[in-house]
Amino acid sequence: MLRKLLIGFGLAEIAKPEPIIGLCERIGLRNPSETRRRPLARTGARLEGLLFVWLLVRGRKGSTLVTGVLGLAGLTLVLIPQPIIELSQYLVYANTDDLELQPWVVPAARLLGVLYLTVTLLSRSTGEEPTASASETDADPSSSRLRLRSS
Repeated sequence: MLRKLLIGFGLAEIAKPEPIIGLCERIGLRNPSETRRRPLARTGARLEGLLFVWLLVRGRKGSTLVTGVLGLAGLTLVLIPQPIIELSQYLVYANTDDLELQPWVVPAARLLGVLYLTVTLLSRSTGEEPTASASETDADPSSSRLRLRSS
């Protein structure tokens, strides 16, 4: 269920990044009307959504490099969010000195890090419940019957 919800969020971020960016600005800034976004802000949001969808749909077949980078970003956001906050502001806004952050931006960035880590963990699972028990490890992959061992 969580996987489907995150895929839906990623698709929404790809299709219409503007409302999501605007919501984040209203939540995180005291003066959201004074932002001057760089041209690549929407592209960055779409890229984030694409990464979510790609990793969650492809699962274990996804790139370990992309999974590692997203996991590292998530871990950094959880442990030391300030450098990532400053970097993302610099990449997204032309007037970073004019922006007034809300006091809850750091905890929100940590939650975003947890979200990134959740996506990386969910991407490593197949999204399906395992059907084979430990006693079926010798099962023939082309058949649902167990192989008989000769003594």
